[in-house]
Amino acid sequence: MSMLAGATLLASTLLGTGPARAADVPAEFGTDWHDPVTAAPPVTKPGGRSCEVTVAQAQFRDFTPYRGTYTPPGDCGERWSKVVLRLDGKVKGRQYDRLGYLHVGGVEIFRTSTPQPSPDGIAWSVEKDVTRYSDTFRSRQDVEMLIGNVVDDTYTGVLDVKVTLTFYDGRPDGTSPDRVLTLDQGADGATTLTTPRNSERVVAEVYATGSGGGCEEYWYLTVPDPAPYSCTAGQGPYREVQIRVDGRLAGIAAPFPTVWTGGWSNPFLWYVIPGPRAFDIKPITYDLTPFAGLLNDGRPHRVEVSVVGVPEGQTGWSTPVNILVWQDEQRAHVPGKLTVHKVDDLANSSSYTPGSEHRVDTEGAHRLTVAGYVDTSHGRVTTTVSRALANVSEHRWVDGETTDALDATWTGDESVTVDGRGPAHTTRTHRTYTMDGTTTLGAGDRLRTVLTLGDRATAVETRGGRRTAWSRLDDSYAGDATYTANVPRDQRHAVGGTSERYRLHGSHVGCYDRTLTTVQGVLTGDRHRC
Repeated sequence: MSMLAGATLLASTLLGTGPARAADVPAEFGTDWHDPVTAAPPVTKPGGRSCEVTVAQAQFRDFTPYRGTYTPPGDCGERWSKVVLRLDGKVKGRQYDRLGYLHVGGVEIFRTSTPQPSPDGIAWSVEKDVTRYSDTFRSRQDVEMLIGNVVDDTYTGVLDVKVTLTFYDGRPDGTSPDRVLTLDQGADGATTLTTPRNSERVVAEVYATGSGGGCEEYWYLTVPDPAPYSCTAGQGPYREVQIRVDGRLAGIAAPFPTVWTGGWSNPFLWYVIPGPRAFDIKPITYDLTPFAGLLNDGRPHRVEVSVVGVPEGQTGWSTPVNILVWQDEQRAHVPGKLTVHKVDDLANSSSYTPGSEHRVDTEGAHRLTVAGYVDTSHGRVTTTVSRALANVSEHRWVDGETTDALDATWTGDESVTVDGRGPAHTTRTHRTYTMDGTTTLGAGDRLRTVLTLGDRATAVETRGGRRTAWSRLDDSYAGDATYTANVPRDQRHAVGGTSERYRLHGSHVGCYDRTLTTVQGVLTGDRHRC
């Protein structure tokens, strides 16, 4: 295909005239490809008056943060029905994937990673509903944003980004917290939290990411120390993000196995369709309400986050914390008590089997149940939180790691029951993350990666034993790409196809079902089924 034909094809897809025809797909990747897209639904936006504020605008060339000041919108009041963050970025040349964050008033409102560019350049955008941080947005705040980058004679891509907040004037739906807090860090390094004394619900958010270019960036592929593999890590690949209150375990969760856009040794898998969550890294949430009575004494309490499985003294995880608080407006002090704290022993076993094909089998599991009450202006409210985690993986590779394969599943079951005035309300959530892939380095240094990823969740709400709401999410990615390794970029002769299907159904969200497909960097399919 000529350069002119390729430019015309790419312009047609960007302008929304539809995916390319099969006859228009080039024989291999060229110097340009379709801008990054995902199958996830856009953020729904209410009608009526809106106001836009630019929060950050910068070109990231190194590890110098952008610093600025956020000022609330003057024409949309102080109460909003929704607040939507949007990042618009562009980059060209050569660059690695990079991890970034955005803080407003010290609160982390966005964590992201970046696509890898074509020589001719790409543009991308990300939207996120950030209404829950409305308390932070009501006053003037310091802003800090960083997408750490390296620009030199080889890696030439400058990350040019702009982030805006759009405020929609209207009545809030009542679900956003009254306060958004961050942890205080003392001279001894300990992190503490002081909540309002009338807190009746407390939720922690942890933006947990394994990154930094070391083995924790690929924590799910690490093996126990005796095994002959390039990434060894203590007991193996089991990871669990834990939060503690005054030294007592308060929450457990499996981290999402995010694959960045250079992951699995094959950037051609991600040039157009990134892996699930790669551009919008979702925080892990922990309901700490059973500890509210303890926290409401007006004194600082230690709140600490740690990652199980990381070898002692090794870095590689970032775990910033936000605390969301809902208050009882009718009381200055809401007393309470932690009544149940039950922790099962952590099961974490990785067994190594040597041979012409080495193998590590891992099984992990953990369970935690906590309960507590608070005496509010509308009576005693008891909250019970249970979480059960499980992980099974099979990792196979040969000497030299010319074949490297992983088949892994992580599951999490969470139940939160709130029992107070009226029938008890329970929310049950089941999460499943899957990864099944193989990378092979064959004749002529042809490197091939075949990979599928899954991000699935079901949630059911009941009141008095009767179902009141439900939702089901299934975000599935599949890719197969091959290129010649260890040669200059223009000699890679890369080919590959990728797809993503994002399905979301539920009593409040209706029906959404979209599938994207690409071949050699060209968008070949965009199908809506709902």
